Amino acid sequence: MRIEISGHQIDVTPALHDYVKNKLERPDRHFDHHLEARVILSVNKLEHKAEATLNTPGKTLFADAVAEDMYAAIDLLADKLDRLLIKQKEKMTDHHRGLDAARSGSLG
Repeated sequence: MRIEISGHQIDVTPALHDYVKNKLERPDRHFDHHLEARVILSVNKLEHKAEATLNTPGKTLFADAVAEDMYAAIDLLADKLDRLLIKQKEKMTDHHRGLDAARSGSLG
């Protein structure tokens, strides 16, 4: 997985950078294809926001999370991306299973 991390009104420290990379390894395990992620970390007064755009083959997924702490926002973001990727993978496998069942039914 290729991850691009940037900050908006916040300096992305090496600790934040490593934390994002570690958290985004979990969603990467669900998908066999190459993924690209753009993560933007921002601070607006007391709101810490983490948002990510994930490019998968055939679809672009977006998720964002807001929390009082940047690490909590990154945790929420990783959970949302994880759920989105699982849902996307299920759609792809269900679609392929439907085609296989239709093909085998028409041959017999």
